[in-house]
Amino acid sequence: MLFPLGHSFWISLFDWNGQTLATWVGVGNYVDLVTDGELLASFRHALTLIVFYSVLPIVLALGLTATMSRARVRGLTFFRTALFLPQVIAMVVVATAWSAIYAPDGVLNVVLRAFGLDVLTRAWLGDFTWALPAVGLIGTWFEIGLAVVLFMAGVQRIPVELYEAARLDGAGSIREFFAITLPSLRGEISVALTLTIVAALRTFDLVYVATNGGPARETSVPAFEVYHRAFETNEVGSACAIGVTLALVILVLTVLVNRLAERES
Repeated sequence: MLFPLGHSFWISLFDWNGQTLATWVGVGNYVDLVTDGELLASFRHALTLIVFYSVLPIVLALGLTATMSRARVRGLTFFRTALFLPQVIAMVVVATAWSAIYAPDGVLNVVLRAFGLDVLTRAWLGDFTWALPAVGLIGTWFEIGLAVVLFMAGVQRIPVELYEAARLDGAGSIREFFAITLPSLRGEISVALTLTIVAALRTFDLVYVATNGGPARETSVPAFEVYHRAFETNEVGSACAIGVTLALVILVLTVLVNRLAERES
């Protein structure tokens, strides 16, 4: 498992186009990584996507879980299956479908015009301001089902007696949620955070199909930069440096999330 990572690190120490002899540059590719504005922006974009891939889905899933676990919802199995459905669809298909929705003549703009909100219509994936949030909302739609399934499984393990005792003490639904449901789901929240943060940081196919990193690199992320540099500009050493750095960022964030969860428990 460590051999590919170690080999990538070794290549990252060279200036190599993938065909001719490589030139030793030491940590030069890593220095470029922290001084190149485009590369730094790609890492900022990836951190922004964490809000859409991780924070929003988990907050929304907690609200849905609290609602569905407390009220008797007809067709609960259908709703859970529908929410989880995006997880079984290939990301290329998801990106293609959402590209059509976000198109200038797509469903989103048609709905906005139907409500007289023409001023809000735009080419969402070509807009310098809205392209990255538009990509991020696809991630929110994709990840929310995973979080709901995890939290619903966790809620079923909470003893009913705890809720009955809380209601006898006069606790309302909001107090029940913060006193019983949320603390009991700490483990599931940790798992959801880890999975969604990793998904946000290694996003590639969604960006490649939906925006190809544009407009003007506004949606470029580290994984896309690895592909771009390795196969389009023949900067294999630089691509490996980005890949190794991205792997370290994912490792550090994963360890931090798990350490925080262990400390809280």
